[in-house]
Amino acid sequence: MSRAVVFVEYGDPEVLQVVDIPPPRPAPGQVRVRVRASGIEPFDSLIRSGLAREQISAVFPQKMGGDFAGVVDEVGDGVTAVGIGDEVAGWTFLAAHAEHVVVPAGQVVPKPPSVPWTAAGALSASGQTAATVLTKLGVGKDDTMLIHAAAGGVGSFAVQIAKARGAATVIGTASERNHDYLRSLGAIPVSYGEGLAERVRAVAPLGVDTALDAAGSPEALPVSLELVADKQRIGTIAWQAQATAGELGVRRLFTEPGAAQLGELLDLCSAGTLRVEVQQTYPLDEAAEAHRVIQAGHVRGKLAFTI
Repeated sequence: MSRAVVFVEYGDPEVLQVVDIPPPRPAPGQVRVRVRASGIEPFDSLIRSGLAREQISAVFPQKMGGDFAGVVDEVGDGVTAVGIGDEVAGWTFLAAHAEHVVVPAGQVVPKPPSVPWTAAGALSASGQTAATVLTKLGVGKDDTMLIHAAAGGVGSFAVQIAKARGAATVIGTASERNHDYLRSLGAIPVSYGEGLAERVRAVAPLGVDTALDAAGSPEALPVSLELVADKQRIGTIAWQAQATAGELGVRRLFTEPGAAQLGELLDLCSAGTLRVEVQQTYPLDEAAEAHRVIQAGHVRGKLAFTI
């Protein structure tokens, strides 16, 4: 049997349970991965609580989890590029918080030996989201960028990827306890809250070129509009800000995962250019506690299951 985190009704973290299920089997073109680590996202909490049910309805018993790293232990017919025993990282949709996951072979890439399991398993969802949105916002050489919630999962990656792509200045909002952390990533930290626009102007007197809202706070988009001239270079990934973004004429951004993109991120990790900050790891049996923490917010970097 194979263990997986599921829920059979919407609710608080206590609705989560770990169940034994038959191990999934790969169809032609698919591979099965014995999961070693899997990232935990705020999105998982939204699915479990039912807050996102209008966008994505659960099919009970509902699994969760979008990114993983592990060892291939079975391959389907026609798979030649991936073999049993390969160490890989990859992505899926609502299935990775389990001992086994089955995905198309094109959704896994080799895990570099120098990248730890936890880092590889917590990379894809937030890392690929950050890379996607920075591409869509055109972040590049000499830009000054503002990132709201820069110490979170997507924000932490966005800071580093923006710097790697040549951004001259990255300014990140965070609570005071995360300011030194943001400095270590290469960002200029500012506290969120009243007076944010003035604090950003003080550290970016020549202006801000582009802004990413990873927070969904009431101030994030209005402040971004106050600072950035081009609305098409302002975007949000926060689910609670999607309607507001449409009203304000700024971009609603979503991840577009791909093997080449994930491979590039893993290469950056292997080279020491991209750091995967994991605040805490949990076994599957502590899924409820992990969800209490992710639901409370203010996680530094990522949470992950180790399996």
